[in-house]
Amino acid sequence: MLEVKNLHKSFGEAHVLKGISTVFNPGETSLVIGKSGSGKTVFIKCLLGLYSYEEGHISYDGKIFSELSEKEKRILRGDIGMVFQGSALFDSMTILENVMFPLQMFSNMSKSEMEDRADFVLKRVNLPDAHKKMPSEASGGMQKRVAIARAIVNNPKYLFCDEPNSGLDPNTAIVIDNLIQEITDEYQITTVINSHDMNSVMEIGEKIIFLQHGIKEWEGSSATIFKTDNKAVTDFVYSSELFKKVRKMYLEENI
Repeated sequence: MLEVKNLHKSFGEAHVLKGISTVFNPGETSLVIGKSGSGKTVFIKCLLGLYSYEEGHISYDGKIFSELSEKEKRILRGDIGMVFQGSALFDSMTILENVMFPLQMFSNMSKSEMEDRADFVLKRVNLPDAHKKMPSEASGGMQKRVAIARAIVNNPKYLFCDEPNSGLDPNTAIVIDNLIQEITDEYQITTVINSHDMNSVMEIGEKIIFLQHGIKEWEGSSATIFKTDNKAVTDFVYSSELFKKVRKMYLEENI
């Protein structure tokens, strides 16, 4: 379980995060949404330990991150997987080598054991024959699946995804969404996704946090987001004509 209590973060006089509190549970796909400048990226970077913060705390399974020793933080980082917005694969490495990289950083496996583990997760993300390819030879959707394979190769307890559908066509985006949700459920990972994709929110949003001006404006699920009267949320969610129609249909069916 990942718990956030009264989190505050500033950059000089700019107060970016203003007292955010929430809990992310194992086996649950959580999405952090909001407009540009709402604090989503800063929030995720605080959760990852990339930014320090002035007030509040973040705890992983009851262990407050800021109170951990450097050795304890390194051990914790071995339990964290990250899928970056642009996939962030190493161009000079094969796909197999990219997936093996976290094992080289955080495990004591032999080379053959690392290759076996990397082979297993590549098959899990439906890339059984991509091992020798270079990232430049892979499509955008394939690169995202490689990034997911690399993120889960250490069998992490926590998975963070930064705009995992960025740059993908709608059909491929759905494939990536479903894959993340399947892996979250299968391995009971605590998954947190930074997203602006409302299709993702509706498809896999078991928990949704809406940030506005650094404040947690709303929290709920895809099942409850249609019911909210929070104007900031409805303005964001129903900014497109498609979702206005979806909401109208939902409300008419549930009168």
